[in-house]
Amino acid sequence: MTPMFRQYHELKQAHPEAVLFFRMGDFYEVFYDDAKLCSEILEIALTARNKNDPQPIPMAGVPHHAAAAYVAKLTEAGHRVAIAEQVEDPAVAKGLVRREVVRVVTPGVVLDPATLKARESNHMAAILAHGDQVGVAFLDISTGDLRCATVGDLSAAIAEIHRFEPKEALLSPALREHETLLSALKRHRTLVSSIEDEAWNEGEAVGELRMVLGVADLAGFGASERAPGVWAAGALVRYARMVSGGELGNVHQIQPYRPDGYMVVDETTRRNLEISRTLIGGNRRGSLLWLLDKTATAMGSRMLKQWLAFPLLEPKLILDRQAAVSALVEAVPSRESLRNHLREVADIERLVARVAAGTAHGRDLAALRRSLAAIPEVLESVAEISALAPSLPGDACVDVFEELRAWLVDDPPITLTDGGLLRHGVHAGLSELIDMSLNGEGLIAELEEREREHTGISSLKVRKNKVFGFYIEVTRAHLHKVPERYRRKQTLSNAERYITLELKELEDKVLSADERRKSLEHRLFVELRERMASHTLRLQRLAAALAALDVLAALAEVAARWQWVAPTLDTARRIHLEQARHPVVEALLEDESFVPNDCALDDAERRLIILTGPNMSGKSTTMRQIAIAVLLAQIGSFVPAERAHIGICDRVFTRVGSSDDLSRGQSTFMVEMAETAAILHHATPRSLVVLDEIGRGTSTYDGLAIAWAVAEDLAKRVQCRAMFATHYHELCALAEEHSGVVNQSVAVSEWGDEIVFLRTLKEGGASRSYGIQCARLAGLPSPVIARARTLLTRFEKHAPRDEKQQLSLFGSIELAAAAQDSQPTAPASSPTLDLLATLDPDEVTPRQAHALLYQLHEMLVDERNS
Repeated sequence: MTPMFRQYHELKQAHPEAVLFFRMGDFYEVFYDDAKLCSEILEIALTARNKNDPQPIPMAGVPHHAAAAYVAKLTEAGHRVAIAEQVEDPAVAKGLVRREVVRVVTPGVVLDPATLKARESNHMAAILAHGDQVGVAFLDISTGDLRCATVGDLSAAIAEIHRFEPKEALLSPALREHETLLSALKRHRTLVSSIEDEAWNEGEAVGELRMVLGVADLAGFGASERAPGVWAAGALVRYARMVSGGELGNVHQIQPYRPDGYMVVDETTRRNLEISRTLIGGNRRGSLLWLLDKTATAMGSRMLKQWLAFPLLEPKLILDRQAAVSALVEAVPSRESLRNHLREVADIERLVARVAAGTAHGRDLAALRRSLAAIPEVLESVAEISALAPSLPGDACVDVFEELRAWLVDDPPITLTDGGLLRHGVHAGLSELIDMSLNGEGLIAELEEREREHTGISSLKVRKNKVFGFYIEVTRAHLHKVPERYRRKQTLSNAERYITLELKELEDKVLSADERRKSLEHRLFVELRERMASHTLRLQRLAAALAALDVLAALAEVAARWQWVAPTLDTARRIHLEQARHPVVEALLEDESFVPNDCALDDAERRLIILTGPNMSGKSTTMRQIAIAVLLAQIGSFVPAERAHIGICDRVFTRVGSSDDLSRGQSTFMVEMAETAAILHHATPRSLVVLDEIGRGTSTYDGLAIAWAVAEDLAKRVQCRAMFATHYHELCALAEEHSGVVNQSVAVSEWGDEIVFLRTLKEGGASRSYGIQCARLAGLPSPVIARARTLLTRFEKHAPRDEKQQLSLFGSIELAAAAQDSQPTAPASSPTLDLLATLDPDEVTPRQAHALLYQLHEMLVDERNS
């Protein structure tokens, strides 16, 4: 093995779980399995080293100047990357150039803006099992956001995993093989990492937190040092500090929170409501977040997503937000001015993180300066809006801006070692070096002129060569005028060369000025960056206030654009919406207008709505829009309706649509039942439940029985506000048996074999499912449609009478099931039925149908009279 590969293997052994980027000249090379992995993920050529050997070594490479983009791709795919740099100059190295891993980049420990997604948080998680409690903690090292919670069981911890969608996770020893937890992390493509077991111990974890936060006790943050959530946070910051190689200078506080202090929106509901990505394709476009995100800053975009993940329960907090949005809806010029000035604000949160980590360059500080310069105009644009007063930053960091303006040049370079970063005049020593570096020849010319005047030698010249450097040359004719302070350096045939102490000092200054300038400027810049780092907490608070303003302005912009209304909010168990719309569907419609609908749910007469109607008629959209309206209301937003009264919900559950979960080996029906079970176990009287087509994944009567029992349980035991869409028309009988249950259906207009979906809700159940008509609209071939009509007629003709009618609550399912197993009795023959049996509906013209209708009516009357 060559010395180079011995070096490679030593570094790889130290970082076996990372892809090792091994610096070789202008490239980072990867070898062996790393090369195969990178070739596939990064779509780069896979070659080989020592191609003529029996077993050539797989190899791939990326240019060093483009490495950030490739590292980003690898971390996005869930891999960690170790960067091994050449730590000595190859030109002076004796033998093999020494290399060291200078940093490790993992999906959760990222500061490089090229690797991060600007509008997405980048949390990592830690989950700790302790007795009958579970601690969870989440850290976004790119913003310094550190939170923790202690929950009662693992299912609650998994719910928080779904809320934060971490990029990387640490699991305590007892959880490292837990299949349910690992499956949940896998759904988010979360990289599972490890840390030494002692990091989870109470003493180690609390000590780590105290050190990072710079406090002697965590009580000041409202955090109990005996809580497993706090211990999880300690393990998390220890891992982040080890991987980043820094001191987490932007992590200044820990925020304990209670998950039940916010509306619970589980993973299924987030997915079904398409809050942050679409069901099909997982795209941002077409999601609720896509519609709402009119923010001007990346900070605001991330906060908006955070608000959607943590809808509020406290009426005052919600109404304060709503009042701010309402004020911005009304104050159009102020809103436009605010949004325009916010566009000048960079991502202060992440800039400050790089400042605190000591990795910020000149342009980062320039972006921070530009952002701070915009703050006065941001504040001025909304100064007259009293509802925004609680949201305005109390500290605009004016002194920070003034210091950056005084020190930093207008357009600094990215590199820190080539000079050109700091203003002339800000530091006396630096200014002198800048002058010497830029005006060295002029200073020499000035000295030459002074020497001519002092000596009276008009032909005196100051010259320079590579041997002596600068010197004074005097011709022989003027040697008698040379002063004593001149020291002879060289004798020529017709002249003498001299040096002076002043010339030597000036030479030293001029020749070394540029290098000394660069060195001093780098040191002064680092000191400036460190002074900026000392303001990290102030800048973070300013950033949070600006982000909140941005979100409020974005919500106002959307409300004004789509004519939404401010809902009345209280703790009553009711939801009344007039002319409500689905915001995303409405926004995406191009050739037609959205048909709005009313909704009325309460805790007495209308707790449960049984909603019937054909496929494609809009049942699912209608139910989703009600759940979305509640969610929007509880983040402080306006809602898409003409009028709205919403009683605050503690949880929103949706079970809409179906799909196999192949990753967990579960069928459609098992997924449906598991999600329904979770709803029935966790729903409370203050919840909103939206269910669609429960039971359709199994046989008709099994499905009907399950759907009936679920609806009945919601109505009788849970007594929450709920909507239950179904094709089982038999469920309409629940309204006759239980108080608080009402029937609604989606109106349909019929014209011969044609149906038109009116998209409007009406009271009462639907009489038919229109399945065949829907199949025809979906494009099934005409022969298949014709055969389906024939079979439907046959099935209905031979079905027991009780099956054709709506089943009653008692005995109906059993009666229908028994009838299914019995031999049907042929109906008595009659001329009317005989005539109908001979008809082919597809061959009858409208005129013939009209005449036949009269004929059949007369025949039926005659039969009954006879």
